[in-house]
Amino acid sequence: MHFNTLERLRQQMYHCFERSRDGLFNLSDALLSEPQARSLPELSLSVFFQRRWPSVYAALQDGRINVERLREVFVEALLENKPITEPIWLGIDSSSIQRPEAESSRDRGMIYVPNMPHATKPVSVGYQFSTLMLLPEQPSSWVGILDQRRIRTDQTAIEVGIEQLRALLPQMPARRFILLADRWYAATAFVQTCQELGVGALIRLKRNRKLYRPAPPRQPKQRGPSCKHGPLFQGTRPETYGPADAQWQGVDEHGKRVLVSCWKHLHFREAPQTEVSVIRVLREAARDTKRDPRESWFVWTGTEDIPLALVRAWYRKRFSQEHGYRFLKQDLLWTAAHLRTPEQVERWSWIVACACNQLLLCQHLGQAVLRPWESKERAVTPRQVRRVMPSILSQVGTPAPRPKPRGKSPGWPKGRVRTPAPRFLVVRKPKPVPKTHRKRA
Repeated sequence: MHFNTLERLRQQMYHCFERSRDGLFNLSDALLSEPQARSLPELSLSVFFQRRWPSVYAALQDGRINVERLREVFVEALLENKPITEPIWLGIDSSSIQRPEAESSRDRGMIYVPNMPHATKPVSVGYQFSTLMLLPEQPSSWVGILDQRRIRTDQTAIEVGIEQLRALLPQMPARRFILLADRWYAATAFVQTCQELGVGALIRLKRNRKLYRPAPPRQPKQRGPSCKHGPLFQGTRPETYGPADAQWQGVDEHGKRVLVSCWKHLHFREAPQTEVSVIRVLREAARDTKRDPRESWFVWTGTEDIPLALVRAWYRKRFSQEHGYRFLKQDLLWTAAHLRTPEQVERWSWIVACACNQLLLCQHLGQAVLRPWESKERAVTPRQVRRVMPSILSQVGTPAPRPKPRGKSPGWPKGRVRTPAPRFLVVRKPKPVPKTHRKRA
């Protein structure tokens, strides 16, 4: 990648901003060039933000972004140098932005907050976003954001994830994709969508999840409808396993024994026609804790057989998404912006995606600023490349023109009454009705 590629991407990004494009583009450059800024007003102090601090909020309030076109630009730029023969590693997950005290912000819902003390409830109030990321070969923070959508309170992460896959994958034909997801995505609708789109998905599976073998053939004198499901398969019941269809045994990086078993031709109860494979990984060196389990279960949706020796190596690539989320929140201020409307939060999320993808493209320029205590033998990180972005931006320039003087604002009209902003209640989803109660009703 050279400077002409970066300059072309910036030109395309600039034309995706349909309203307040100059302010939005300056905000993206300020986010790239100000590692010390910790809030939106501090970003306006950047030399690449040619306006004053109120223009930051004005751009996010009045701006308009052509999200469909911007998504196409990111796909074209991030996959331009990827060989056709190599698989494309994708990761999908959801993350939350806490806004517990923003009573004037609408469509806030209950969100899950991980890594909290066990004495408190891991819930809060705010927004939830679903992100489809391009994952690197080796686990790191070098991720690319292909799509990012807010999960409305009347939606679920599974529904939004399906919409993202249906909108994005047709733009990348003649490619082999491998999707990595957490156990929340081991749902029937999501698995069916992956098989429909021809995506091989390796998804974490809950141990107590029930699956079924193919239904037995109908007997000649059998009465009633044919059976839809065969014998049960459940990870918590070893008596339901039966002999594995494929097995691999080896050692891990610690020289300890690893046993990988695979059972094929299984299906979920809600989709008897969608066959999947269930994989179990047993590790002797594991501490058998929540973060380091001795037994792990996965479901594979691809039509071809997955190499069992590579199951652990493949799924370890998914942790790059966790590193990417940490970089977006700690360095690119994704959750630090206090904005009122959900539309403003969505625009800010795309500005953060623009900065993240530009950093990913600048990784191959070979420029970075290292602290005296940072090793030169290790691969550079996005934080180190971000420190050199002011010099890179000064070389490629900006398509946004300089602002024109507009004179002094007349201010608030005399006699006009100031009305407080409307308040909105937190949207709480109703609890799902148990199946037994549904049958009685």
